[in-house]
Amino acid sequence: MLHDITADPRPHDAPHTPRTRRGFIAAVADWSARHRALAIGGWLALIVLAAVSGALPLGDQANATDPGEAGIAESRIDAAGDYAVRENVLITGPDATAAVADLVTALEAAPDAVADIGSPLSDHGERWRSGDAALVTFTILGPDADHEAHYTTALGAVADVQAAHPGTEILQAGDATLSGAVDAGIKDDMKRAETTSLPLTVLVLLAVFGSLVAAGLPLLLAATSVAGAFGLLNLLGHWVPFNGAGSAIVLLVGMAVGIDYSLFYLRRFREERAAGHDPATALRTTARTSGHVIAASGLTVIVCMAGLLITGIDVLKGLALGTALVVALAVLGSVTFLPALLALLRHRVDAARLPWLGKRRIQAAPSRFWARIAAAVVQRPLATGGLAAVLLLIAATPVIGLRLQDAAVTDSLPPGASAAVDAATAMNDHFPGAATSARVVITPIAGDTLDQAELDTAVAALHDEAAASDGRLLEPITTTALDGALVIRVPLAGDTTGPEADAALAHLRDHALPNAFADTATEHAVTGKTALPHDFTQQLTARTPYVIAFILLLAFVLLAITFRSWAIPLASIALNLLSIGAACGALAWVFQDGHLEDLLGFTSYGGVVSWIPLFMFIILFGLSMDYHIFVLSRVAERRLAGAPHHDAITDGIAASAGVVSSAALIMTGVFSVFVTLSAIEYKMLGLGMALAILIDATIVRGVLLPAALALMGDRAWGRATAVSGPSRTGDPSMDPRT
Repeated sequence: MLHDITADPRPHDAPHTPRTRRGFIAAVADWSARHRALAIGGWLALIVLAAVSGALPLGDQANATDPGEAGIAESRIDAAGDYAVRENVLITGPDATAAVADLVTALEAAPDAVADIGSPLSDHGERWRSGDAALVTFTILGPDADHEAHYTTALGAVADVQAAHPGTEILQAGDATLSGAVDAGIKDDMKRAETTSLPLTVLVLLAVFGSLVAAGLPLLLAATSVAGAFGLLNLLGHWVPFNGAGSAIVLLVGMAVGIDYSLFYLRRFREERAAGHDPATALRTTARTSGHVIAASGLTVIVCMAGLLITGIDVLKGLALGTALVVALAVLGSVTFLPALLALLRHRVDAARLPWLGKRRIQAAPSRFWARIAAAVVQRPLATGGLAAVLLLIAATPVIGLRLQDAAVTDSLPPGASAAVDAATAMNDHFPGAATSARVVITPIAGDTLDQAELDTAVAALHDEAAASDGRLLEPITTTALDGALVIRVPLAGDTTGPEADAALAHLRDHALPNAFADTATEHAVTGKTALPHDFTQQLTARTPYVIAFILLLAFVLLAITFRSWAIPLASIALNLLSIGAACGALAWVFQDGHLEDLLGFTSYGGVVSWIPLFMFIILFGLSMDYHIFVLSRVAERRLAGAPHHDAITDGIAASAGVVSSAALIMTGVFSVFVTLSAIEYKMLGLGMALAILIDATIVRGVLLPAALALMGDRAWGRATAVSGPSRTGDPSMDPRT
C-alpha cells in the first residue's frame, strides 16, 4: 500500500533521511526471487493440485435455486422426480389436416416416449386451431436416462410426417428444442470469442512489450490462474452452485487481471533497470511499489465481487466465487511466480525482440502524449475537468429511462440463427405464448393428496378464467401429470419478457389461479420463461441499492487505508461512477432505444438485460481500480518525494499512462469481440464493457483524474504530505524508489 511504500513512520518533526520500509508483499516477492526454483515449482504444483482437485469423485454438483415464486415452482417439479418437458408443432398449409392426423397417429404409437397429446383431434379441438394453422402439443417422458432417446423418437415422428407431406410447413418449438438452440448458440459464440480474442490479445501484447519472451509472461500468469480457478470451482461447485455460462466471464476476468498485473510489474521492472539498477535491486523496488499496488487492486476487485452475495441469487453467488478465486490466484502469482520468473530471466526477459518495434517498447519511456495532455489539464483543471465531466453526464442521461428486461429466446438470437427460434417466432404469430407458456405447478397441501375430480373442476374453471381475462391468458391450456404434482401450461399474451407478458403473469398469479383453485386442497406456484426472468429481475432490482452501497463503502475504506486520505477515495468513487454511468447510458441508447441496429446486427426489444448493468458496475468498478491505484501510486511517489504538485501529477500520469493504455487496449479488443457474437446479451456486455474501459483509460485517467488532483492540491494526500510535502525539495535522495 502507498503508506507502506513511501511514508516515513517517524514523527513529523523528526529529521528526514532517506529510508525505505519493506512490507509483507515485498518480503514475499523478495523470497520468491531468491528461491526461484521453489517459487516456480510451488506455483505450478499449486495449479496442478487445484486442477486435479476438481476431478475428485465427490458426487453431483450443487444445483442453483432460482429466486422467487418461480424458484419454488422449479423445486417442486424437481421434487416430483419426473420430466415436464413439452414440445409444440405448428402445422400450416393445404394438407394440414392430414398432416395433423398422421402426426397424432405417429406420436400415439410411442406411448413410452410421449404423452398428454393435444391437437385439433382432441376434445375442444378448436383450442388447437387458429385460422388455417393447427397446433399439436405433447409431453416428452422421462426419466433422465431415457429422456434423450424419447426426444429423438419424437423428432423422428415429426420428420417422417414432414417427409410424407412436403407441401405442408411443419415447425417444432418447445422446451427441449429452444433450450437446445440456446445452448448451441452459447457454445458457438464462446468458441468464436475464444478463437478471435486470444490471437488479438497476443498481437497487442507483442506490440506493447516488443519482445516474445516479455509478451509470454502475462499470458502464462493469466493461463495458470484461470486453470487453477476452474479446478477449484469444480471442487467447490459440489457445495456452491456455479452456472457453466459464467465460465466465459471468469475466463475474461482472469485474463484481464492476469495481464494487467503483469503489465504493472514488468513496466516497473523495466523502468528500474533503465534507471541503472541491477536486477535484484530492480525486483525489490518493483515488489515494494507495483507489488503493493497489485495486492490493493486485487483486494478491491474481490471486495467488489463479494457484493454479488448480497443479491441472494445462487447463480450470481457462484459467479462471485469464480471471479474472486481467479483474481486471488492472479494476485498470488504476481507476487510469487512472476518475481521468480523475472529473477530467473533477468535481462533475458527482453529476448526475442520484434524488429523496429522492440527497441522502442523495451525502453519503457514515459508517454509524451499523455504528459502534454496532463500538463494542459493541470494548468486549467476546472475548465478541462468540468467539460469532461459534463460530457460524461450527458452520455449517462439515457440511464434515467433504463428499463431492465431480459431478452426472450426469440429476441436473443437473430432471425436465421436457429430453426427452433424461427419456429417459435412463427408459432407466436398463430398461437401467441404457446412455445413459451407459463408453467403452473399444482401440489397438495402438506399431508394431503391430489384429488383428480377436484383438479378436473379447477382446470375447467381455469379455462373459463382465460376466456374472461380480456386476452391476457390464452389457449391452448394443457396439463401434464407428474408424481404427486400437476403441471398446467398457460400461454400468456405479449412478448415473453415484455410488460404485457408481465401483466398477464400477474393476472394469472393474483386472480386466475386463486379463483380457479379456491375450493381445492392444493397450493400453486408459477414458473416458465416469463416468470423466471421476472422474478430474477425483481429480486435483483430490490437488492441492487444494497449491493452498490456495500461496494462504495468498502471501496472507500480500502482506498482510504491505501492512500491515508479522505479526498482520494471520494474523488475516485465519483470518477468511477461517471465512467460507468456513461457506459450504461450508451448501452440504453443503443440497445433499448434501437440505435445502430444495422451496424451491430441486432433488433431492439425495448430493454436491457437485467443483470448486465449491475454486473458492469461491479466488474468495472473493480477493474478500473487497478488502473486508478496504479496511476495514483505513481503520482503519490513523486509528490511525497518532494516534486511540486503539478509536476508530480504530470510525471505520474506520463509514467503510468502507457501501461494503462496498453491494458485498456487489450481489454477493449477482447470485449469488442463479443459485439460480433450472435446473442444480444453478449453484444450488450461486449459494447458496455469495451466503452467503459475505453472511457476510463482516456477521459477519466487522462483528463478527470489529473484535473481532480490539481483542484484538491495537497489535500489529496492527507497527512502524508506533512512528511515530504511542499516544504521539501526535489532532492533525488528522497525518492522512495532509492
